[in-house]
Amino acid sequence: MTATTAAGSSPTGPERSAAERRLFAVLAGGGTAGHVQPALAVAEALVAAGCDREHLLFVGAVRGQEATLVPAAGYPLCLLPGRGIRRSADPANLRAAAELGLALVRSVALLTRRHPEVVVSFGGYAALGPALAAVLLRIPLVVVNPDATTTGTNRLVGRFATAVATGWSGTGLPRAVVTGAPLRAQVVHAARAPGGRALARAARGIAPDATVVAVVGGSLGSGTLNAAARQLAEAWAARAGTVLWHVVGGRNWAAHAGPVLPEGGLRYEAVPYEDDLPGLFLAADVVVSRAGAGSVAELAALGRPSVLVPLPRAPRDHQLANATALATAGAAVIIADEQCSGTRLAALLDELLGEPGRLEQMGGAARRLGRLDAAQAIAELVLRRGNSR
Repeated sequence: MTATTAAGSSPTGPERSAAERRLFAVLAGGGTAGHVQPALAVAEALVAAGCDREHLLFVGAVRGQEATLVPAAGYPLCLLPGRGIRRSADPANLRAAAELGLALVRSVALLTRRHPEVVVSFGGYAALGPALAAVLLRIPLVVVNPDATTTGTNRLVGRFATAVATGWSGTGLPRAVVTGAPLRAQVVHAARAPGGRALARAARGIAPDATVVAVVGGSLGSGTLNAAARQLAEAWAARAGTVLWHVVGGRNWAAHAGPVLPEGGLRYEAVPYEDDLPGLFLAADVVVSRAGAGSVAELAALGRPSVLVPLPRAPRDHQLANATALATAGAAVIIADEQCSGTRLAALLDELLGEPGRLEQMGGAARRLGRLDAAQAIAELVLRRGNSR
């Protein structure tokens, strides 16, 4: 077990004073930014409610993005071994199972030593050990499930949870409360700030009357969306007054080669990563994106129309379920991954952009689904369960 900060310095058990007993919680999860960012959002809400930042201990996996994201946010972090188990008959699954078993043993030792009032699972393989340890040690467990369906860890431990916070109804988890998916403070601020769209465009040097399409493939990027974006740029090469903003992803950036376009036509901007994704969403007329829980929740909160391309072979098709939640409400259109070519994308975008009022209607439908207070609602749920122990 590796501690990246002085996680062992927090007082434990009866040594904590009455003031310090506000809450000591373990927040478990990680692997991808999609698991880490919701946990950070809830942690910030807990701090805003009066909790000590040093008493919110993140537990994640050595291989996950939490190793950099959590310390940067100023929270203590313990890293455990672990990796996801593939659904195919892969020999690597034996090693993955062994690492997850070791993570469980170390989680039991950690929770026994630290005596948290509550453990919060945000899903992913990194949450499995701490969540099962909480069940074994009879520590209140709160499960946060931002997807429209349940997968992996949350499906396994959800039946033992004292409370479950879900992003959408219909997950089938017991004791579920629909809170919405927790959002980063940056997203909430962007959604509430007046004139956000104009400011976002000005920050990127985009004219107020330009047509803007954003293509985003998630925190790591998407080969499918990258290829389609390049083809779309070539098809729209002569379009003056149109901007195609393409977030390639760090994993694919080194191999990325942008299209050669004539001057005076399409403005094509490619970046490896977008620090201000809410700003990009606000600047865009329509967003083409994968359908991770975080992306879908942010699009809804910001009221942005979207074309969603669910990741194929995602566990229990959770991205398809997320996309369907928006599409059913009229906020998004879905393209299957195998059908997402530049030609198909160009035809669909031309249809959406060419129909008067269509994008405004989709944006309104998205906004009605958004929950800006989700992190606060989950924090209140965690406080109630933790302080009731």
